[in-house]
Amino acid sequence: MSQDFSRDVCVIGGGGHVGLPFALICADSGLRTVIYDLDRCKVERIRSGVMPFFEEGAEEMLQRALASGRLEVEDRPDPIGSCRFLVMIIGTPVDEHLNPSFAAIDRALQGAREHLRDGQILILRSTVFPGTSQRIQRALSEAGLRIQVACCPERVAQGYSLRELCELPQLLSAFDAETLAAVRELFGRFNHDLVEMSPMEAELCKLMTNSWRYVQFATVNQFYMLATAHGVDFDRILHGCRHNYPRMAGMPGPGFAAGPCLVKDTMQLAAFSHNHFMLGHSAMLVNEGLPHHLIELARREGDLSQATAGILGMAFKAESDDPRDSLSYKLRKLLALEAREVLCTDPYVPDPTLVPLERVLAEADILFVATPHQAYRQLPPLAGKRIVDIWSCLQKPPLP
Repeated sequence: MSQDFSRDVCVIGGGGHVGLPFALICADSGLRTVIYDLDRCKVERIRSGVMPFFEEGAEEMLQRALASGRLEVEDRPDPIGSCRFLVMIIGTPVDEHLNPSFAAIDRALQGAREHLRDGQILILRSTVFPGTSQRIQRALSEAGLRIQVACCPERVAQGYSLRELCELPQLLSAFDAETLAAVRELFGRFNHDLVEMSPMEAELCKLMTNSWRYVQFATVNQFYMLATAHGVDFDRILHGCRHNYPRMAGMPGPGFAAGPCLVKDTMQLAAFSHNHFMLGHSAMLVNEGLPHHLIELARREGDLSQATAGILGMAFKAESDDPRDSLSYKLRKLLALEAREVLCTDPYVPDPTLVPLERVLAEADILFVATPHQAYRQLPPLAGKRIVDIWSCLQKPPLP
């Protein structure tokens, strides 16, 4: 794309769920692409053509990109200087006080400092605290570097990133028209539905998108708690709310709302508001309190102290192998204080503490459906088991 650089794109932190699919799309669209990641084990797997996590259609695309020579995978920063676009897949996580941390971004920039070149464009792809783009642009300028910053946050669902990168609108932003035009050209290679805004608008757009979903989930989870606390079947209420009533068609069902994005981004927005985002804090209390509520429901049906509890699903969402910030693990910790034994299973998560599904079904006195994997929906009715199934995932045994 530029005569001044021998490569087009370097994805910094490119071995993860956000960076790797983006790198694959870039290489597949004809761009000379480098993945730079510090995790050597992950780098070796990617180099060998093996995906380190599940992503629909990714392994075939990875092997094609490697064979074409358009994709390189490195654990050293050396190739950074040869790339016109530097796509940073490093965000601003929240610390133990629920405030954003810039440490990871600062370390990454410092580590790449000697390889940065005038004329490059640094694209922030991960979710960042509002004002981060301006902070980085100022730091680069003060260091005497003529590198322009753009903020183009991702909004894809893990597992379906390759499809959604091409189908869903992409948010673009930059501090000047020339940089925005260059970013438009990059993203236009695989998507023509581009939404342009200022960097602060793009930063807030991503945070508000995830916060909106988190608050929605909290609302219906609060409804679920209200109904089930009084012994009412929430499935019937949900059906009544939605059935042929268009104003409630978008109402989600109850379930664990977690993962590496939703609560983090909601808390970043809360910090940005100087903790005046009351809805966000309330949503966190509801969603994070749901595992405890499920245990309270289980207690009503009998003593847990002599029971073996089984948890079905440890990933943070269905058909995923990603357990990061999954509330299933919070449920396990709480159950460890209540039950005689806790057995956990998941068909995708590579956790050595998990056991086969067959053992959980055979030994557990009470089952908690924590992640609604399709495999659980296909189980026959489990007669004789106490079941807590917020997702309405398991088939119910016929009434006597």
